[in-house]
Amino acid sequence: MSTTATDSSSTPVTAVAASRGYRTLWRWHFYAGLFVMPFLVVLALTGTLYCFQPQIEPLLYPHRLVVEPRDVPRLAEDTLLANARQALPAGSLATTARISSRADRSAEFIFRLPNGEKQSLYLNPYDGTVLGTLSVEHRFMQIDRMIHRKLLLGKLGELLMELVACWTLVMIGSGIALWWPRAGTTLRGALVPRFTLRGRPLWKSMHAALGIWLAAGALAFVVTGLPWTGSWGKHFKSLSASVNLGSPPGSWGGLPLHSRLPRGAAQLSAVVGNAADSQKAGMDSMPGMTMDDLPLPQIPWAAGAATVPQSQDAAPTVWTLGRVVTQMRALGLPDDYDVALPASASGVYTVSYFPPDPKLERTVYIDQYSGAILKDIRYGDYGAVGKAVSYGTSLHMGRYFGLANQIVCAGLSLGLATLAFTGCVMWWKRRPAGTLGAPGRDRAIASMRGWKLALVLLGAVFPLMGVTLIAVWLADRMLSGRPLQPLAD
Repeated sequence: MSTTATDSSSTPVTAVAASRGYRTLWRWHFYAGLFVMPFLVVLALTGTLYCFQPQIEPLLYPHRLVVEPRDVPRLAEDTLLANARQALPAGSLATTARISSRADRSAEFIFRLPNGEKQSLYLNPYDGTVLGTLSVEHRFMQIDRMIHRKLLLGKLGELLMELVACWTLVMIGSGIALWWPRAGTTLRGALVPRFTLRGRPLWKSMHAALGIWLAAGALAFVVTGLPWTGSWGKHFKSLSASVNLGSPPGSWGGLPLHSRLPRGAAQLSAVVGNAADSQKAGMDSMPGMTMDDLPLPQIPWAAGAATVPQSQDAAPTVWTLGRVVTQMRALGLPDDYDVALPASASGVYTVSYFPPDPKLERTVYIDQYSGAILKDIRYGDYGAVGKAVSYGTSLHMGRYFGLANQIVCAGLSLGLATLAFTGCVMWWKRRPAGTLGAPGRDRAIASMRGWKLALVLLGAVFPLMGVTLIAVWLADRMLSGRPLQPLAD
């Protein structure tokens, strides 16, 4: 929610102005809205698009992603992977296979080219014909996702969007407090816009009513998105794992994390096909790496902090991708999962299954020589936090209950964009020319201990947010011309 307040043209001016602390809440809501509004529109639009990725991508790239079903068996995964390697420049490293048994979908393999670029290559699964390539980093939905997460600004953008999420909490809390029905206002009057009004009072009525209807959804969006942020979310995941509330304990299965290179390692790696650049390949399977370090498009949140094991000392045999697929089918995973391929002589096959239903999430590590399952992580192995985040993620992305979930998320997102627009209109109509137009202060300073305590707790939980809260408070005091006073005053 953005700025929602009254002015001299509104009906309940006297009653509202008399409420102690009202203008203080209004000022915080104003500052939060002023910062959040433009980013909220970006988040809403990019989030809505990404929510419909399964429908959008086949329309954008039909000649690569979609094939004509045939009444013949699909080629073996090893044959398709060999064809893919032959179609790319020498030195290209196969990093990931995307496994799908849908009759109308192509086979996809992700490579790192000699110049470092990541590229997806698509083949017809029935005859092995190469259908084309797409840049992993520059395809439309990936760009949309990176705008949503970090505004294409790298770490700076990631931190900025994290701040936006935190300030949205301030905006929601202050907006609800401002909306709360006061003397002479009925609940129905507060929940339903008064379309008989004109001018700014009409915009205020629409903004306030829409904001309260969307408050719960906006709060859910923020709470379920924060665990994926690059700074706070990363530390939250590590903390959850350290106290056994996130990733499962001993997620490498208690097996050694280091091993001697097996006999004939160079020849075996040549068979696997990932020994073109051993130094570069080794970067993908260093001891102590976690799931988040692997070249996988999607990973269950709770499994992200799990340490990746390494293949054990074994006889000179090799476990192929085709055998992994057969193995997964026997374990109940027939479709729609990703396999990170071994990138060195001690690497493993890592299977990541990230379905709409969190209870079915699965992460499996397979020794590349013996085919032994080093660890099979399932939803039941997660801690309480990991389970909650898994459900929140599925709902946040519009995946949990199909098209209906997508429509609900799109409605919430576009509703938030509408709130940003109505808040901007209200501000523009009230703003005196040549000024910022921040709401004036209450004449009598209210203690507002509950509000201040909430801000202190918010700043403590989100340190980056705490720094900006202090900065805004100091700037507000200095710009207002009032002597600085302690926050607890």
